[in-house]
Amino acid sequence: MNLRFGILWPFRNPHFNFVPWEDLYRSHLDLIVESEAMGYDNAWLTEHHFVDDGYSPSLLPIAGAVAARTSRIRIGTFLILLPLHNPVRIAEDTATVDLMSNGRFDLGVGLGYRVKEFADQGVSPTERGARLQEGIGLIQRLLSDEEVTFEGKFSQLNKIQIVPPALQKPHPPIWIGAIAPGAIKRAAKMGFHFQVVGPPALVEHYDKCLTEAGRNPEEYSTAQLRWVHVAPSRDQAWETAAQPLHYTASRYAEWFAEANDKPGDADAAKGIPSIEQIVASQHFDVFGEPAIVGTPEDCRGMIEDYVSRGRLTHLVCGMALSGLAPHHIRSSMEMFAKDVIPAFRK
Repeated sequence: MNLRFGILWPFRNPHFNFVPWEDLYRSHLDLIVESEAMGYDNAWLTEHHFVDDGYSPSLLPIAGAVAARTSRIRIGTFLILLPLHNPVRIAEDTATVDLMSNGRFDLGVGLGYRVKEFADQGVSPTERGARLQEGIGLIQRLLSDEEVTFEGKFSQLNKIQIVPPALQKPHPPIWIGAIAPGAIKRAAKMGFHFQVVGPPALVEHYDKCLTEAGRNPEEYSTAQLRWVHVAPSRDQAWETAAQPLHYTASRYAEWFAEANDKPGDADAAKGIPSIEQIVASQHFDVFGEPAIVGTPEDCRGMIEDYVSRGRLTHLVCGMALSGLAPHHIRSSMEMFAKDVIPAFRK
């Protein structure tokens, strides 16, 4: 196994540990640069809008800043909410970041689910699937240096060819984040890599769909998000991570309940334990999987268990937890890089 390790960077600034916005961006960009020196493979950026904690709404400018300050680490989006964006704009920005990074950019896109993000901008939430399907097809063609003429429901293009083109050929890697079986099947059919949050069983369906489409699953990557915090002792790890984890899970639960996309979403907030209960139990589930919190030995065991349950090429570590001070993030990153990552390298 040669698992690739990346860190998710949401740039969130919650009320319980608020700092000036410019300080947050400076410190987290510095940490991304440090993550490259520590040996991490990927810096993943993630998007939401109109969130009071500032959950990053503008990913491609951040990607450009990371590209300018790094030389090896791959930069990716986990993920862009494509139905909210103009596909030509995304293709042009992707190509530009790909050039600035010397071919180190991965484009991950998904559907989105927060009703407010769509409705408050006059975009119907019911159009998300159609917008994603139309948009990603256009982006793939534009990034492949095609001249595109297209008459669709949401886009009308007349002989458009983006200049300058992307550096990576045939185009930068494209990833789709999906949960619904139909969306996963569509991603496999179009030959996109897979971003997933939750149990490994979703990858089984993705691999089955790849095979049915005549593709070899071994040629496609799967990136999975897990929340991570490492400390010298289990007690210390949980005492530091409990409030950020509780906050993160509570906010996602609110958004899932608002969207109510699938059975159980309306009750997502019920049963979330208190911060004190999380510290006492030293266990907390997020998106159906336990947070990877504890000593390096604890973390190695939990990752080994996860890898044993499904095909995984990229682990996306939610290590920059909301409200966690930079020195705690750095300490966790260092310990993980030194004492966890080597166990999963060939």
